[in-house]
Amino acid sequence: MMKVVKFGGSSLADARQFAKAGEIIRADETRMYVVPSAPGKRFSGDTKVTDLLYTCYNRAAAGESWQDPFRDICSRYNEIIKGLGLDYSLQEEFDLIEKNLREAPAKDYIASRGEYLNGRIMAAYLGYEFIDAAEVIFFDETGSLNERKTKKVMGERLKNTPRAVIPGFYGQDCSGEVKTFSRGGSDITGSIVAGACHASVYENWTDVSGFLVADPRIVKDPAAIKTITYKELRELSYMGAGVLHEDAIFPVRHEGIPINIRNTNRPDDDGTWIVESTCQKSGYVITGIAGKKDFCAVLISKDMMNSEIGFGRKVLQAFEENNISFEHMPSGIDTMTIVVHETEFIDKEQRVVSAIHRLADPDAIEIESDLALIAVVGRGMKAQRGTAGRIFSALAHAHVNVRMIDQGSSELNIIIGVENRDFEAAIRAIYAIFVETQL
Repeated sequence: MMKVVKFGGSSLADARQFAKAGEIIRADETRMYVVPSAPGKRFSGDTKVTDLLYTCYNRAAAGESWQDPFRDICSRYNEIIKGLGLDYSLQEEFDLIEKNLREAPAKDYIASRGEYLNGRIMAAYLGYEFIDAAEVIFFDETGSLNERKTKKVMGERLKNTPRAVIPGFYGQDCSGEVKTFSRGGSDITGSIVAGACHASVYENWTDVSGFLVADPRIVKDPAAIKTITYKELRELSYMGAGVLHEDAIFPVRHEGIPINIRNTNRPDDDGTWIVESTCQKSGYVITGIAGKKDFCAVLISKDMMNSEIGFGRKVLQAFEENNISFEHMPSGIDTMTIVVHETEFIDKEQRVVSAIHRLADPDAIEIESDLALIAVVGRGMKAQRGTAGRIFSALAHAHVNVRMIDQGSSELNIIIGVENRDFEAAIRAIYAIFVETQL
């Protein structure tokens, strides 16, 4: 039995939270590898250390003064060290970061120091070996994770290291410079470590007791999800459920390693188990509801479109030429709709329209904005008749107009498009009919 444990920023925001994490790690001797994030917010209105580091970089790159936020960063770490009662100093590390800011500020290097410094403290606190993530995680020339090299080097290093702390969020690019994942990327690091050492479980400790069926900011006290599959999680994470980074699934999925989302402040809670497949039935027909606002729908019409070979390819080429990815593409006999993010599309809309006319010669093009997408996800929907009908009934009773519907061939999810102003009401209505009333 071997576990990899990752702690989020809120779980390591100060010495008190650090001590909680230490108790959790020491309570189970199989928790052998630890992946820390940078310190998060200690209270409402506080600033995350990573955000302070980005501020330092932006000011240094612009030739402005960065000393004040950097002093705040140093103070945060020194408070943690003092609060833990450690005889330990980060002064040499602070001096090196300060030198980089002064002489040649590098964005990814600066941003990664939050995790790096927290990793140093965690290793000293636990008495574990410290492994710099830049020595064991590698990116290729395209900026993507070099999975083969990373797995080989990481696996060999961990094979000879019984207990270690590996900072999250960053690795090394082709030129040997520090490169970061996207925000929240410490989740990915934890997953990489778990895959490389063939862990039994990847525990991801945060400030909530797992996934909830719906966003608690929209639905009051939503039910918890006990077990969710990788596929369901991908759908929900992509549509805005932010407990776990959506890309953290891949390194463990290939190894069949389950992820357990746990609460640092309530360590006795079971949390949510994320697995490849399960015979356990969900308590409800649906597993979860998530969504995002601010999409655009580009409606293309042309008579006999269905019989014109290559029409869809020509339309999508117009978006590709303008470097715009699409979210969904529902279609009819003489119509097709391309749904895109409004922020990506708005400045390029007329170029895209012109390109569609040039490439596909449609009869008409219409653009609709202020569209919100809601994903209703659940492995139980496949075996349940009338799921879509229940969704439409719930939305009709809530006076929500459905502007789009798209169901995947796996029958794992149904995507509903509504107006931005109806977003919250739609989620509450769907939650009510599937969870509260279970009609």
